[in-house]
Amino acid sequence: MGFGGIAAIALASLLCLSGCADLGYYWQSATGHIRLMSAARPVEEWLGDTGSPERLKQRLALSRRIRQYAVRELKLPDNPSYHRYADLHRAAAVWNVVAAPPYSLTLKSWCFPVTGCVGYRGYFNETEARADAATLASEGLETTVYPVPAYSTLGWMNWAGGDPLLSTFIYYPEGELARLIFHELAHQVVYARDDTTFNESFATAVERLGSARWLATEATAAAREEYAQFDGRRKQFRALALATRKRLENIYATSEGAERDQLKQATLRDFRESYAKVRAGWGGDPARWRGYDRWVAQANNASFGAQAAYDDLVPGFEAVFEREGRDWLRFYDAVKRLAALPEDERHRLLEETR
Repeated sequence: MGFGGIAAIALASLLCLSGCADLGYYWQSATGHIRLMSAARPVEEWLGDTGSPERLKQRLALSRRIRQYAVRELKLPDNPSYHRYADLHRAAAVWNVVAAPPYSLTLKSWCFPVTGCVGYRGYFNETEARADAATLASEGLETTVYPVPAYSTLGWMNWAGGDPLLSTFIYYPEGELARLIFHELAHQVVYARDDTTFNESFATAVERLGSARWLATEATAAAREEYAQFDGRRKQFRALALATRKRLENIYATSEGAERDQLKQATLRDFRESYAKVRAGWGGDPARWRGYDRWVAQANNASFGAQAAYDDLVPGFEAVFEREGRDWLRFYDAVKRLAALPEDERHRLLEETR
């Protein structure tokens, strides 16, 4: 599972209030984003506030170290983003709606000013997100709604204080906190319009490469051990989901009618049974794995299609990083050149590079 920012849909809504057809959607997006930004205060204020919990102060101090590391070592943008913090008093920053046909993993897309077309639609209110998903389901699409802990405005809102740290992720394990900050900052480096898979795979590659370096050079042994256990479970899950995704893609390409539906249902049953076996060996606090449990219970074409955006091109980006001598600035320049190419060509080159 990935972090899943809504990119700059909130920003797009701010530019669209007087001229877009779906005014209700843009209004909730704009007002939700404004409320989120208004709740943010500089990290220094939280650290100096005697009423701030000590645990929060420790996490904010850690986030400041991670932010400095992102600039110094990963050459990520040195700007106002992630120098403020907001307590949202809710479980997610936004809830994303994704949808796909019954026999395809290709996601429905929505198009917005600034960001172009993306394979998800974000809501600051979970009830509204689920209502939209229900409408799409009534049209014959498979849908899913998932919580998003953070999103990026692609640097367009740095004049207003930038993207803030949020209560929805500030208590993540150290390695996960670093991953998320690196991921969202990567969206401010390169963004290709109308190509969710390229954008999310690039940010995922940056988060993986960056967090590996952070853990090796900056983290404590305890933090490395905690991350290794968490990441080991994630890799098991991703391998299982990838195998299932490939199996579904083959079924949809080679069968039809009743046979296709039977094969699809059998594949989903096998996926859930295989997950249950893997999950039984994880141990520890069951609450840590509830996100995976929910994902598996509700898994459908929309779920697998959304996950593909975060995984499919990552090996290609990692290969480009190695090809560029593990030099971050050269890597970013190479990715910018790819982003300037037509979508089919950039995907082909990344597939060939992996």
